Amino acid sequence: MPASSHRRSNDVLQSQGFIGAAARFWQRSYASDYVGLAMLITGWIVIQFFGDPFHRMFSLDNLAIQYPHAEIERVSVPWLFIYAGAIPLGTIVAWAIIFQPGGHKSHVTILGWFISLILTLFITDLIKNAVGRPRPDLIARCKPAPGTPDHQLVTFEVCTEENHHVLHDGWRSFPSGHSSFSFSGLGYLAIFLAGQCHVFRPRTDLARVLLALAPFLGAALIAISRCEDYRHDVYDVTTGSVLGTLVAYYTYRRYYPPLRSTKCATPYPNPSEGFGKVKDEEGMVRGANDFELEDIEEGDEGDEERRPLNSRR
Repeated sequence: MPASSHRRSNDVLQSQGFIGAAARFWQRSYASDYVGLAMLITGWIVIQFFGDPFHRMFSLDNLAIQYPHAEIERVSVPWLFIYAGAIPLGTIVAWAIIFQPGGHKSHVTILGWFISLILTLFITDLIKNAVGRPRPDLIARCKPAPGTPDHQLVTFEVCTEENHHVLHDGWRSFPSGHSSFSFSGLGYLAIFLAGQCHVFRPRTDLARVLLALAPFLGAALIAISRCEDYRHDVYDVTTGSVLGTLVAYYTYRRYYPPLRSTKCATPYPNPSEGFGKVKDEEGMVRGANDFELEDIEEGDEGDEERRPLNSRR
């Protein structure tokens, strides 16, 4: 930041009155995160109510879109919100009640989880509408009018389906929303559990690793069900899963150190305490805060004297 801009920023922060108070509150709180979250929610609602997908042309003899339309899904939207929404949130809330980690840690953990879900929903639906890829069950949804030519490209205007959602949702195949949502909610929970259980500590017991992997397994099963229902193909599901995982990890890292850090279970300080999100491993010697082989007992991190492995040679 240029020196003049830095001085102006300091002048605003030190000024008296409403503007100065608002500027100090903005800098020393998570107000910007909540504003961003509100913007994402608003954008997602606008897409849901006013956004129609791009309708790619298709041909009736395309075998890739001739699968049957499943009236009953293995994981419906309400159950998706239960599996990937209510269960992870309930787990985090139960953890906060049982272990009482403190207000700041509970706050940033739940805030990060919400941002992970909403950001994933927004990105996924934005891409879905922009790409307009036909679902594997498009022909069954479309119900083409009699006489529609089989061997040439046609538009959605040949469809006779009168249910607006059923018809137009047939062009929202890429990426899979179930997959991205499940990996953003359950994936965030898995990454959080991995940090709390120190799964990257050398010789960590297998039970902790399996506990952290369990949410990922649940997300994978939800994603696979979309192929079984012929709502998506493997490409859609894989891309959605990767998208949800990347958003979950990015959101988690905004509040927590990397999983290989010895302090991975402790979030970054509150902004009012001297925020240091960016001052992470980038500002230190590479690997200086990584787990060493001597880091075996979880409770002895600050008490035991450790030596790097290369010092014993």
